[in-house]
Amino acid sequence: MKILQINSVAGIGSTGRIATSIDSLLKSQGHESYLAYGRDSQNVPTPSIRIGSNFDVYRHIAITRIFDKHGFSSKKTTQNFIKEIIEIDPDVIHLHNIHGYYINVEILFDYLKKSNTPVVWTLHDSWAFTGHCSHFEYSGCECWQGKTKCIQKKSYPKSLIFNNSLQNYKRKKAAFTGVENLTIVTPSNWLAKLVKESFLKEYPVQVINNGIDLRVFKPTKSTFREENKLTDKYLILGVANVWGKKKGFDHFIELSKRLKQDEVIVLVGLSEQQKSELPSNIIGITQTNHVAELVDIYSTADVYVNLTLEDTFPTTNLEALACGTPVITFKTGGSVESVDENCGYIVEQEDMNDLRDKLTQVKAKGKDSYFSNAVTKAERHYSDIDRFQDYIDLYENLLTK
Repeated sequence: MKILQINSVAGIGSTGRIATSIDSLLKSQGHESYLAYGRDSQNVPTPSIRIGSNFDVYRHIAITRIFDKHGFSSKKTTQNFIKEIIEIDPDVIHLHNIHGYYINVEILFDYLKKSNTPVVWTLHDSWAFTGHCSHFEYSGCECWQGKTKCIQKKSYPKSLIFNNSLQNYKRKKAAFTGVENLTIVTPSNWLAKLVKESFLKEYPVQVINNGIDLRVFKPTKSTFREENKLTDKYLILGVANVWGKKKGFDHFIELSKRLKQDEVIVLVGLSEQQKSELPSNIIGITQTNHVAELVDIYSTADVYVNLTLEDTFPTTNLEALACGTPVITFKTGGSVESVDENCGYIVEQEDMNDLRDKLTQVKAKGKDSYFSNAVTKAERHYSDIDRFQDYIDLYENLLTK
């Protein structure tokens, strides 16, 4: 097979790593694979295509900031890219994030409709079927139904002046519907359900969970407790790339007020500013690029707590489970789908009393009571190689129809 993937980034961030990992697996099986990307990159595979330039990205950002027309700039850039697609002549085109200030979605989809090439489109968030925002669960925004303006104009992709969400919705609907051979993939059942209620409901939807590298994320002996003088503490862990209200930062501050004397919170991914303002029973760690260090922390924690208020299918839950650590999560989006009573608990959003009760239950039972179930769940369901193979199987199925 000859596969072309398109994503905003390559080799970095969750979507960028998914794309490069699929590329690697395809090549290992003798297939021909190309990766096209629009912005940031790291360890980019060969062959790859950079769509446009930094100038094109900055221009697209400026148009978004002023006119709220994200996805409708980069016209010349996209026309040039279409010529490269025609030259490659892929058997399957796999879209990931087509938002991100780098491509014109109307021009891209006009080509897809004419080419009749089988298309796989992985939705990593909700942007494809909203008038503006990529996440709307916490805010309650209804711009994905096309009847009201987005109430999150200043959220990604931020607009500082105009609110063009109603027109964006109409243009997206016209562009994204009517592709003859398109299959949508979502990482969670939660997002799949939303897709089936949106204007994309005409397409078949398949759920392929995100996976993690189980050769890396596994129970590991760690000296983290000794190094941080936490040998007599019950360790409650939280991890995020960027901490803010929607990731549950404020709720961790509230939780710190309810801790017992022998309990401590460790938050990974904080800014220096956030670290400087923490209460004494929260230990802050800035973003680590050393995966081994993160595995050490997951492995030594007594419980992983995910207080996200909107999320599609967080991989941090999977990483914690793979390291043998039980997970407590707010009842948010697809976050609940990796957690059951054998490996953790689900708590209603912002119910701090129930959160405290569930922490007490996990603490009383002890980590060992969850350890084997957590590791087994990760091994059975969340191996990245297995999930990436699901994509290759999907490509083959589309080509044999």
